[in-house]
Amino acid sequence: MGAGGLAALMTFAAAMLLYVFAVKRSNMKFSPWPVHRIFFWIAGMSCAAASVVGPIAERAHSSFTYHMAAHLLLGMLAPLLIVISAPLTLLLRTVNVRMARRFTFILKSTPVRLLTDPITASLLNMGGLWILYTTDLYQIMHHNWILLVLIHIHIFLAGYLFTVSMVTFDPAPHKPSIYYRSVVLVLALASHGILAKFLYGNPPAGVPAGDSETGALLMYYGGDAIDMVIIFLLCLEWYRCQTPHRSGRHNPAVNL
Repeated sequence: MGAGGLAALMTFAAAMLLYVFAVKRSNMKFSPWPVHRIFFWIAGMSCAAASVVGPIAERAHSSFTYHMAAHLLLGMLAPLLIVISAPLTLLLRTVNVRMARRFTFILKSTPVRLLTDPITASLLNMGGLWILYTTDLYQIMHHNWILLVLIHIHIFLAGYLFTVSMVTFDPAPHKPSIYYRSVVLVLALASHGILAKFLYGNPPAGVPAGDSETGALLMYYGGDAIDMVIIFLLCLEWYRCQTPHRSGRHNPAVNL
């Protein structure tokens, strides 16, 4: 493991410890934070770490299949698990009132509204993948570590924005309607599936056909498995919007 890998590993470990510290601090002022959310945060950080450090990350430099496994971990599974862990809610419970108001102001700002719009998030996520795999960018990034790091950051952030634009467990002042999110989700999933099929028959530059086929299959079916969870959560939110709670009020937020 090189210095870069060690730094990345320490960063993810620090993020895990910081979340646990925030939970302990939050529990001193509010009701106990759900333990399962801690599990989701640690699992999400572990998936992200495994995609950039360790056997999968090392083999991803020479194998498109392992690269695709890393992509699923970093750009799809890790963001989903982190979204379920509700980090923004925990942050607002942990900081003082003045800081919480500042964060709330940021969440209500126009830039955040634009970035978390399903169409914008889908373009950043799916558009980035199309550019990566249909140009020479995929081959170039393996020879430029700065570009590689930037692409990894983009994949994770774009995946997070996409996930949080569809389902969220955190405050979302600009949350679009379920129907709008559902339509965009269907189009985004179609784009992801079409790209996987394209890669099956059109390998990226420098990738053997057999390796590309295996990686494309992993992208197609692995992506579908993760997308099914997003679909389930979106349907669960719709169901709760349609079903009155015992209190007589409607609560459209997803809550696990």
